[in-house]
Amino acid sequence: MANPFQFMQEVRTEANKVTWPTRRETMITTGMVLVMVFVASAFFVAVDQALHFAVSLFLRLGH
Repeated sequence: MANPFQFMQEVRTEANKVTWPTRRETMITTGMVLVMVFVASAFFVAVDQALHFAVSLFLRLGH
């Protein structure tokens, strides 16, 4: 079991090694995520509408 004080020093040392993104990188990445969410949403809406149309057409054939 490690000494708690030593553990905290090691945590601080490791945290200092982290490279944080710049504001510009964060904004670009956020924009890319929003675009991909929009594209995925549009894709799933299109697939849902196509399946809805196909199932409705198939069910109407029975009547």
